[in-house]
Amino acid sequence: QVQLVESGGGLVQAGGSLRLSCAASGRTFGSYALAWFRQAPGKEREFVAGVNSSGGRAYADSVKGRFTISRDNAKNTVYLQMNSLKPEDTAVYYCAATSKLLEIFPFMYDYWGQGTQVTVSS
Repeated sequence: QVQLVESGGGLVQAGGSLRLSCAASGRTFGSYALAWFRQAPGKEREFVAGVNSSGGRAYADSVKGRFTISRDNAKNTVYLQMNSLKPEDTAVYYCAATSKLLEIFPFMYDYWGQGTQVTVSS
């Protein structure tokens, strides 16, 4: 069982930055692929970025060059550094973990955090 708790969301102006954190419980954290998803009102949950157990990363095209995902296995934490934020980045951001391979589909993930709101004003 893995429990995930996100933090770091908030209100920021366009062009600004935020760093999201996701703290996880569980002794096998290092073996999980971890990802950030987001969901805007009226839209489906979408993949933002992910990192597998060996450190390989993947990003949605919409955030490449602006967002960076990283993990610290010693702290059982995964981060999402978000720079050059745009109003269209406004959404609830969720951290997710899977014991399987890194995937972009939400249904492939076993564990989810409660979400943290990110609002980017224009």
